Amino acid sequence: MHLLQRNRRLRQSSSIRALVQENHLTTDDFIVPLFVVEGKGIKEEISAMPDYYRMSLDLLSKEVKELWALGLKAVLLFVKVPDTLKDNKGTEALNPNGLMQRAIGCVKEAVPEMVVLTDVALDPYSSFGHDGIVENNTIVNDPTVEVLAQMALSHAQAGADIVAPSDMMDGRIGAIRHSLETNHFPDTGILSYSAKYASSFYGPFRSALDSAPGFGDKKTYQMDFHNREEALTETLRDLEEGADIVMVKPGLAYLDIVRDLRNNIEVPIAVYQVSGEYAQLKAAAKLGLVDENSLMYEQLIAFKRAGANLIASYFAKKVAEQLRS
Repeated sequence: MHLLQRNRRLRQSSSIRALVQENHLTTDDFIVPLFVVEGKGIKEEISAMPDYYRMSLDLLSKEVKELWALGLKAVLLFVKVPDTLKDNKGTEALNPNGLMQRAIGCVKEAVPEMVVLTDVALDPYSSFGHDGIVENNTIVNDPTVEVLAQMALSHAQAGADIVAPSDMMDGRIGAIRHSLETNHFPDTGILSYSAKYASSFYGPFRSALDSAPGFGDKKTYQMDFHNREEALTETLRDLEEGADIVMVKPGLAYLDIVRDLRNNIEVPIAVYQVSGEYAQLKAAAKLGLVDENSLMYEQLIAFKRAGANLIASYFAKKVAEQLRS
């Protein structure tokens, strides 16, 4: 055979493959989710998420210094709120000395240059475990949005660089942007969970924060996973309301959504490799069914290949350590 084109020519060696490789992972690609609890000297493994931990503020400070030394530049904070502080209106979320607000200050004191993103939703603070205020077994939209706007402002006042509303209430991006602008925080960014699906992949996360819904499910506000085109509609509305970065969640089962957004918008796109994806890979590796490191890397590259600029991942620190070595 005399072929003018042979695709295998560019696969002959690792050096040649590296020259033509289209996608790469660097520490700049990652957002590190961190779970924070009250107390001191606490680092407790999350049973549903092997090798991942909840940390008290003193150990959070140490952790972010380690992350920064590895080249990781952004963290996404979540807090586990004691049941005694939960109510239907998320009152504790607005406490200027609340756990989230103190966690923001802790990170900024430890590493001032670290980009701090904060979860904006009521489920960690809700006695019902829902992302919004409940009235007659219904999650009400507009009263919830009012609280979310105040919550985001509280995070900005505490020093957050970017607020990340994950609730999926209608109109919350516009309300948050208005609150930030009118209260002199025009430079605080908004990463919107624009395409967040009602997914079974969230189970381990909810156990990590004790935030599972007390009744029903979240399908009246999170998106129906049967739908594809709706994601673009949701995202474009969030951009019109003032979002700076948009998020697709979960990740691996929604690569088509990431690609659809990449084909239609020009802002940064984040994807969340969620707790269920992490736990699945960990469990399969523990059983000896897969090689954890190689499959982890392959999945992360899939997010980049689909068009994501940023990846929120529980594997971020592990990848950074491997890249360093």
